[in-house]
Amino acid sequence: MNYYSTQISKLIEELGRLPGVGAKSAQRLAFHIINMPKDQVEHLASTMLEARSNVKYCKICQTLTDKEVCPICSSDKRDQKVIMVVENTRDLAAYEKTGKFDGVYHVLHGAISPMLGIGPQDIKLKELMLRLQGDVDEVIIATNSSLEGEATAMYISKLIKPAGIKVSRIASGVPVGGDLEYIDEVTLLRALDGRIQL
Repeated sequence: MNYYSTQISKLIEELGRLPGVGAKSAQRLAFHIINMPKDQVEHLASTMLEARSNVKYCKICQTLTDKEVCPICSSDKRDQKVIMVVENTRDLAAYEKTGKFDGVYHVLHGAISPMLGIGPQDIKLKELMLRLQGDVDEVIIATNSSLEGEATAMYISKLIKPAGIKVSRIASGVPVGGDLEYIDEVTLLRALDGRIQL
């Protein structure tokens, strides 16, 4: 049984299609939007349409940007010879928040997953290989520690090593604040293998 009018139900349904938005959140957002002043709703809608129309891939690193070249790639303060490979733009943002990486990025927009039918040709690997024909000293592979992320890291490593470029993988292990008793064996082994001298 429908509790709401057609328009409200339709809005809740559309908002519920967004990732991470459950039924209750969609309902809460729908009523918030309905109660917003009309000019704010129009501004929100036009901002979404503008972003959808104007955001594209950076022609160098493939991140999402509204310019031809993103601010990171166009910065003369970045080390263009060190490229960190990430799965998506959110991962890039996470590393940028640390303020510690001064190289540049390459965004794959996915990971190799034979189970889902995603092969090397379905992510931005060809663009990475084109970049590596330039002056590059190191490629840091920062894909997720999932099965797909590991498969992608191994594939990229095998592609790059013959070119004589240094390839490294981000460390993985025990998260800060994590209790050892709740951490899986693979993570514990990685933490042990990646130990550093104090």
